[in-house]
This record gives sequence, C-alpha cells and structure tokens, in this order.
Amino acid sequence: MTDTRATADNATASDWQDTSATPRERAERLVAAMTLEQKIAQLHGAMETIDIYGLSAKAAEEGADLEQLAAQISVERHVTGIEELGIPRFRITNGPVGVGMGDGTPSPPATSLPMTIGLAASFDPELAHAYGDIIGSETATLGQHVLEGPGLCLHRTTIAGRNFEYFSEDPYLSGVMGVAVARAIQDHDVIAMAKHYVVNDQEYERFRTNIELDEHVLRELYLLPFEMVVKDAEIAAVMSAYNRIRGVYATECRPTLTDILRTEWGFTGYVQSDFWSCRSAAGSLNAGLDHEMPDAKWLGETNVRAALSDTSLEIETVDRALVRRYTQMFRFGQFERPYAPGEIDAQAHGAIARSIGTQIAVLLKNDGALLPLDPHVGSIAVIGQSAFVDEACLGGGGSSKVVPLYTVSPLDGLRDVLADLGSSATVTKVTVADDLSNLDEARRAAADADVVVLMAGLIATEGADQPHANMLNDQNRMLAELLAVGETTIVVLKGSNPVLMPWIEAAPAVLEVWNQGAEDGHVVADLLLGVANPSGKVPTSYPRSEDDTLYAGHPERYPGTDEGDGYPVIRYSEGLQMGYRWFHGQGIEPLFGFGHGLSYTSFELADVAVDAPGGVSSPVTVTAAVTNTGERAGAEVVQVYLGVPAANQPPKRLVGFQKVALEPDTTSQVTVTIDPAASNHPFSVWDYATSSFQTVAGDYTVFVGTSADDTPHTATITAG
Repeated sequence: MTDTRATADNATASDWQDTSATPRERAERLVAAMTLEQKIAQLHGAMETIDIYGLSAKAAEEGADLEQLAAQISVERHVTGIEELGIPRFRITNGPVGVGMGDGTPSPPATSLPMTIGLAASFDPELAHAYGDIIGSETATLGQHVLEGPGLCLHRTTIAGRNFEYFSEDPYLSGVMGVAVARAIQDHDVIAMAKHYVVNDQEYERFRTNIELDEHVLRELYLLPFEMVVKDAEIAAVMSAYNRIRGVYATECRPTLTDILRTEWGFTGYVQSDFWSCRSAAGSLNAGLDHEMPDAKWLGETNVRAALSDTSLEIETVDRALVRRYTQMFRFGQFERPYAPGEIDAQAHGAIARSIGTQIAVLLKNDGALLPLDPHVGSIAVIGQSAFVDEACLGGGGSSKVVPLYTVSPLDGLRDVLADLGSSATVTKVTVADDLSNLDEARRAAADADVVVLMAGLIATEGADQPHANMLNDQNRMLAELLAVGETTIVVLKGSNPVLMPWIEAAPAVLEVWNQGAEDGHVVADLLLGVANPSGKVPTSYPRSEDDTLYAGHPERYPGTDEGDGYPVIRYSEGLQMGYRWFHGQGIEPLFGFGHGLSYTSFELADVAVDAPGGVSSPVTVTAAVTNTGERAGAEVVQVYLGVPAANQPPKRLVGFQKVALEPDTTSQVTVTIDPAASNHPFSVWDYATSSFQTVAGDYTVFVGTSADDTPHTATITAG
C-alpha cells in the first residue's frame, strides 16, 4: 500500500476537466490521476498544528470567549491547492450568523446579521431564505467555497453557549429554517455545511463529554433537523461534532456517519471534522469522516501512510473521502471559478438585515399597550451596561463572530428614526458600570426622563456554557431597581438565550430583540417607535425558575458525571421531554412558552378545519381564517401541533406552521399541510422492532393555535 501513483487506467490530469461528465465522474478521474502524496495533502487543512485542547481548556478556565484562538485560525481556513492538477486552494469560512472567520488576512469583514436563535423566532422560511441569501452571496463575493452552517443542534438547555447559532428547542422548526438557509447559501454555488453532527448540545467539556441517549430520542429529536436538510436541501457537507456518542467520538461513529447519514438518508456529500475534533486516521476515515480541519494532526503523511502500511486503512477509503469532497466542488463549479474577491454592497445588505431584525423580535409583554412609544415625547433615557447601550450588540463570541462592515449604535439608531418621524425628542444615555457602582446616576436619569428604555441581555460564546440562566453582572438587580423609578419604562432584552426574569412583574413591557448585529440601533428604534410591528415567536421556552428545567437536580443530565471512564457522561434520561415537551409533560408553566409572541395589533383565529380523508396515511390539510382585528398592520403565526397515541410521547409536537401578514380589518385563509411522507415523519415514532419510523394505531389529536400553550382548536384523526 505504498504506491505513489494511482492505478486507474488512462487517468490523466485533463480527464477530469471534461465538463460533459457528471461531478462524480470528474471527481473519480481526478483522484485516479493523483499520487499518494497529493491525496494525503488534500485530506486536511493547511494550518500548522497547535495544542487546541490545552488552549481551549485554558480559555474555558479563564472565562475567555475563544476570540483570540479564533483569530489565530482565521487565516488558515483552507486546503492548499495543487497547481499541476488544477486543484484550487479550497477556501472555508465560518458561519452560521454571517460570514465569520474566513480564509484571509485579516478575516474579511461582512454583514453582521442577527443571531440564528432570533431568525428562528420569525417562524418564517422565506425570511430564513433571505438570511441565507445574504450569507451565500457574501461568501461567494469574498471568494470562499464553503460556509460552515447552518447549525442544527437543539436548545436542550437554555444555558448552552452555542444556542445563539442554533435555531430552537424544536426539531421541526429548526429543520424547516435550516433547509431554507442551506438552499439559499447553495444557490450561490457555495457549499453549505450542517453542524455539529450530532448531540453537540452543550459546550461544557465538549472535547471529552460522552452523550448517552435512547435511539428513539436520537431519531425523533436530535437527528431530525439534519435528516431534513439532507433530504430537503441536498446539503453538500456535514460537520462532525467534538463529543462522544455512546462512548465513541462523533468523528469515529460509523452508525451516525455512515449507516444513518449515507445508507438511510442517502447523503452524497462529504463530512468534515469540526476544528480539532478528528481523533484518529484509520478509525475516522473508516467510519465515514472525509476531511480534517484545520490541520494534519491525524490525516497527515505519517499517520495515513502508517495506517495504509498496516492495512488498518485501505487506499480505496482514502480515494472515497476525496471523491466525496471533489464531487461537491464540481457540483458547484468551484474548480472553474477564478479567485476574484469582490466588494460587498454593505448598505443594501444592511437594509435587508434591518428588515430581518424587525421581524424576529418577540414582544413578550405589553401591559396597557405601552408600546409602541409616541415619537413626540420630550425625552428618552437609554440605560444599561456597556455591551448593550454603547455599541451595536453583535453577539456570538467565538469562531463564528463576524467582523462587521459597519454598525449602528443604540443612540444613533434612535436619533435617526426619531428624526425620520419628525420628532424633536432628546435622547440621553447612561452606561451602568458592570459592578453597578454608578446606579444612583442611572436612577436620576430615569426619574428625569419621560420614557426610560432599559437595555439588558446576554452575549453567549462558543467554548463555554453559562454558569446559570441569569443575565450576568447583576443585571437583574439593575433592572429591578430602575423599574421602580420611572412610570413609562420598557425593557429591551438583547439575548443569546432565554434568561430568568425575577423582575418581570414590575416590567410593563418587555421586548426581546436578540443579539441583532450591525443594524441593532435602527432595528430597536423601529420597533420601539412603531415603524415596525414585532411578529416573532418564542423559539425556546423561558423558564420561570432554574428549578423548572430538565437538569435541575439531575447532574447526570447536565453537566454530567464521571461514571468511571474518566470523562463526563451526560445522559438524556428525560427522553423526549425536552423544551416545551418537558413543560407540557411535567405540567410546569413556563414564564413564556414556545410559540408565544404578542403584537401591536390583535388577531382572531376562526373557521379552523382539519381534513384527513386518508387518516394518517395521506396528507392532512388544516385550514383557518386569520383576521387582523386591530388598527395596525401585523403578522401572526398559525401553529399546528400533534398528539401521537404512542407510549412515552409528549402531549404535543410541532408539525406545521404558517406566518401571515395582514393589514387592519382584513382576513386571510391559511392552509397547513401535514404530509406523512415528509422528512420530519410528522405522524410517526421510531420503532425498535423494524428500526424505522412507523405510525401506530389510535387517536391522533390535532391542535391548532398561536403558541404551544394556546391551541384552543382541536380535532381527532383515528388510525386503525
């Protein structure tokens, strides 16, 4: 196995340049023309190997957000090209909240978009497509070949450090939005990469943790968004996770990388390691990993040649890995495309980001219709800690952080929008110290202003989970004390995750805008002043107390326990009761439940009908009439849930939704189709006897409403 030249007959470097051949054929011809040395050089990234495990542990210990580490690798996100074969430098950039750390010096700036958790709050696949369109367009403009995103892990806990770049606690919502984003990215001939496959649902000890969970839980929750993007978006690449799965590292787990991903789902793309998640040469390649990033720690000359020599690895397996990646590169015309980075239209893309931002905000509370504000007030005081009032809240610490083309601060945004509305209101700001040492100054400002806008929040980061579900730097006390001062006081939350709100009873109005990105200042002003009407819905439940979470009193669920192997084991012993399924199954009322979201107008849902001519064996159609009964234009989301008559199932699962925009005093018909053949298996449960999704006999309850906790319309479908 030490031959230096491939053995295919008549293979030359020019054979693969025949554009009339299929991408797969061209890839096979190219690999056949390569020497072993060239093949090994193409199995991995070009970065010089560093001690990522030591650096990550040090960053976590010191509470760093890995930005310095990310900066080190920003210039090394590529595979070196081979000029004599015409193989281009393969350029990779991070996502999924915009074009993050890319291949360049320095990492090229791009449009800083709202966090993915916020995008999910829109419940709008068309908006997700617009989001992905910006990312795909800018990736292509900057000459990159791969965008590492969308992120599809679920929000199993509200404290997970990377929830900001994942969509939600629900697999169907996450899958629908992920499909839309992936399709839009790939429309620009850019490879989209679903990550982090799979159950990388926490950052705590992510290089060591072992995840134990039942097969039906894995299939019905955590694998489902990945299955949807493979089948519905034909995604070109998947990134394997850091963690162990049932004792085996995700990069060496053949059941997930090959048996499920390829044999069952039909995935034809390639699998890349997360950065430094590769743990072996023969073991990883044999399991189904195809590409190591960012270096050659395992898939370099020494290890691969040794594995070939001792026959723990076959040359055909090496060829397979390269063919898989090259097939996708040929699919998107990346071999023929010259490297010619262009200029991003910052203002045009910023305008789209601003529009997206206004449509993802969730109006959590609005007693007495305090919002929107009258723009012609005398004075507005903006008060909060520096991260939320001084500059645009870009959010998302770690390798996905975007270097922004420009930003709009909260004060600049408010002043711009007030001026556009012809208002002469004055806007002042008090930046509260992180230790609250100048809280008296903030109290005086609040007492003197006609309107007080309190800005608070959370900026999570890759590499570390939050220590608890509260906002940091004693922001709860800051809010509680300042809410007691002014009569017209609004809380604007800029969150990466849902947070606890012990001050909620004192807050008449609470608006969750998430980490907005570059257009933060304009978006918040548009929402506060009624230029835009918030229409977002909660994508991940807000607990009233940390005692109400699935991990409270259960360290085996999180952060895990050492069961004798020397590393943490996290057991998903809650089964399918995660997210709103947990709250429903346990009979616990969340503070703000999944799907909740108010508006500056009001809606009525009527004439709900469920048509199921074939029971659950053919598509079921749900129709409803939605009327805007208020005085402002707005949007509502009709949500359809299903109760499945099988043991250990939660009371409801989301199976369909549709967002509809309405002018005042108008009605629109909404139709939601639930197809039993869809990739999310809406009527099915995992059957251990057949190792497949199956429907069961019994009564299926269809719930229709506007949140998981508000589904007044029901119907029953009986399956024999």
